[in-house]
Amino acid sequence: MGMKARLAVGAVVGLAVIGTVSATVGSQPKGGGSGDGARAGSSPSAPHKPGGASENPGGSADSMGARAAEMKTAFGDNGDYQVGTDIKPGTYRTTGNPDDTCYWERASDASGRPDATLAGDRVNGTGYVTVMPTDKVFRFSGCTDWELVDPTAPTAKGTPATSMDGDAGMFQVGTDIAPGTYRSTGNTGGSCYWERTKDAEHGPDSFLAGDHVTGTAVVTLSASDGYFKTDDCGDWKRT
Repeated sequence: MGMKARLAVGAVVGLAVIGTVSATVGSQPKGGGSGDGARAGSSPSAPHKPGGASENPGGSADSMGARAAEMKTAFGDNGDYQVGTDIKPGTYRTTGNPDDTCYWERASDASGRPDATLAGDRVNGTGYVTVMPTDKVFRFSGCTDWELVDPTAPTAKGTPATSMDGDAGMFQVGTDIAPGTYRSTGNTGGSCYWERTKDAEHGPDSFLAGDHVTGTAVVTLSASDGYFKTDDCGDWKRT
């Protein structure tokens, strides 16, 4: 066979082989295959979930609601409580605390650093504190039980009082006591202290006015005031 004939036969055989390989590759389904080709390609789609439901790594609405229901709204054991985990945010009240033995603190974290303290106070008698949703820890010691209250609810007595014990702690204006001008007499040594606040957060922006008094004290509580705090004063009576 001449040189040209051998080249022609080789070309025909080569085209036949190429055609066979092309046909085989073309028959593979897209995105499928085996061996290295399958590993390099995309994986098969996950089975379809009815209704398009997807997994919720944070838990279902029911489970989150159950966790919320487990948060306490009344507690009395000394120690630290995580806000949003152990206790619900809100305004809490403690009553019947003697001689400033009760101390509470709101904190931005659990580090124990002084700069983590958002507010704190010692309580004689009744105390109120609003635990904010952004707080991380509420801690206390030596206090009677704390109970979540609704600051907008009317007093159980029906009518706010017009007189108060001058050493009884905090009173909510419009709920515990009525707005108006009050007088306290017989205060000695400047130990009587009163304070008007717009809320129970006890932060720098909560303070409206306050004074240490010897002798007679007179203070006007506005209907827009949140709370009135009195410590070691003679009894207050509305004039």
